[in-house]
Amino acid sequence: MNEKFERLIERAEQLIGRIESILPQPLAAPADWHASIAWRYRRRSSGHGTLEPVRHLAPMPLDALKEIDVQKEKIERNTRQFVEGKPANNVLLTGARGTGKSSLIRACLHAYAPEGLRLIEVDKAELTDLPDIVEVVSQRPEKFIIFSDDLSFDEGEPGYKALKSILDGSVAAATPNVLIYATSNRRHLLPEYMKDNLSYTHTEDGEVHPGEVIEEKISLSERFGLWVSFYPFSQNEYLAIVAQWLSSFGADAATIEAARPEALVWALERGSRSGRVAYQFARDYAGRH
Repeated sequence: MNEKFERLIERAEQLIGRIESILPQPLAAPADWHASIAWRYRRRSSGHGTLEPVRHLAPMPLDALKEIDVQKEKIERNTRQFVEGKPANNVLLTGARGTGKSSLIRACLHAYAPEGLRLIEVDKAELTDLPDIVEVVSQRPEKFIIFSDDLSFDEGEPGYKALKSILDGSVAAATPNVLIYATSNRRHLLPEYMKDNLSYTHTEDGEVHPGEVIEEKISLSERFGLWVSFYPFSQNEYLAIVAQWLSSFGADAATIEAARPEALVWALERGSRSGRVAYQFARDYAGRH
């Protein structure tokens, strides 16, 4: 009888072990926080969330970013305050595509990594796990930027409310070593429709009051303390960025000057004079010459 009971216990333990292996597990801290200065949060098909080190992080010095000096000064100042333990804001970078929003955040990471700055990239679909990520890093001595690139939401997406709660609105106090940096092409992060304007009300004295639909769409972006806007580049600004990238690839002044007509044609064909287009042209031109 005892032998049968022991076998039953053994089989039960094996079964429990198999069940536990497929159940979502609490997010665990990485074994080695020194493996990288940047991390990527991933949720596996099993539901397990992990923080993976980014092994190959492209270098991006602040000096390499041209024609966005005003935006650079704001982001760098806020990041420096954060690293030094002073009050700093969550940041929303919005505006034209390819103008350096993500590159500026990477450049700040490289600049302040020696002082303890770290970055965790979180995809929009996994923002519901933000509380778990914040809990894991809350006791670390480093400063963490939680970065979400190209952020925008459709109606009813779960990550929207999770992000609102983390930014400002949860009963839990803000964690002093975590900030949220997000980039988006939408200033209010949600699609806006003409019918939303029908919810505006007008008083007799002419004062305009936004309706609940508008208030809801504005409420998320308002929780970012610092808004930084990026604008399309002029032709001269575009050519200055082309010259910067060609110089970084070893081109001399004569080569850069000779490349200007081709750079303009390249931008015309792409329908954009962005920093990304300038970089792509410089890579192509440097490779051909």
